Amino acid sequence: MNRLMEEILKFVEERDWKKYHNPKDLAISIAIESAELLEHFQWKMPNFDEIKGKEEIAEEIADIMIYCLLFFYYMGVKPEETIIKKINKNREKYPIS
Repeated sequence: MNRLMEEILKFVEERDWKKYHNPKDLAISIAIESAELLEHFQWKMPNFDEIKGKEEIAEEIADIMIYCLLFFYYMGVKPEETIIKKINKNREKYPIS
């Protein structure tokens, strides 16, 4: 995860884009990229093995993850810890039946 963040932050710094990174705009960017991911499936119901355009879909997911990781970074929150904590919370909320 550290190498990912280093690459993301280097990319942002090289373009002087940090000034555009505030909670509202990062949240909007996550929503926009999520909508772009959804476009690949509009009017379709494929299984994972039937998906066409996997590279483009993976790139949309990467865009979403980049914005999410930036959001975590600027908030000073560690994604790994937060995700594990959330999974454990979900285990309690949705026990195995």
